[in-house]
Amino acid sequence: MHIQEWLENVPAISVYLLVGIVIGVESLGIPLPGEVVLISAALLAAGHDGINPWILGACATAGAVIGDSIGYAIGRRGGRPMLAWLGAKFPRHFGESQIATAERSFHKWGMWAVFFGRFVALLRIFAGPLAGVLHMPYWKFLTANLLGGIAWAGGTTAVIYTVGVVAEDWLKRFSYLGLAIAVLIGLASMLVVRNRAKKAAAARDAARPAPEPGTVPAAD
Repeated sequence: MHIQEWLENVPAISVYLLVGIVIGVESLGIPLPGEVVLISAALLAAGHDGINPWILGACATAGAVIGDSIGYAIGRRGGRPMLAWLGAKFPRHFGESQIATAERSFHKWGMWAVFFGRFVALLRIFAGPLAGVLHMPYWKFLTANLLGGIAWAGGTTAVIYTVGVVAEDWLKRFSYLGLAIAVLIGLASMLVVRNRAKKAAAARDAARPAPEPGTVPAAD
């Protein structure tokens, strides 16, 4: 089956579940490409009538909030040993320097580190577990977590979906015009190259010394 046909027949429920699960697991503290999955799903929704962007954004928000909350609970119960365990499992994401950077952000910004951390890949993974390890009051964490999840997941879905719809409409409307322009540019480029080649050949012939009388010019 052609890839376009396959994409058009993807069940909407599977897209909602995939987005919610991936973002939720990422928010637990396990490095996954949650943002990439969300952007891809929003673009897919722009060309797929069966995928509702409102439901998609709601699933992404739910995954973010629930995953962060579970990560908070795990971090609060596991404490520093849990961070050491994560560092052994995922040294590129939970190394000492990464943990130190995230910890400085939390000490400086408090609950705002949870809110704005949703928009930063490193802090998005750290936010829940680290907030639990540092014993941030849960009501502060939940407030920042909920607002950040809505702003990030809902905002990303809305922006990417809108861009996708506009881009698809533009391509449908101007596809033949674009093809015609591309053909004209190709022809013009070919003519320019041919003209320059002729001029270069004429200049080379003009610069060649004229043969003396009685001699035969050498062949090229």
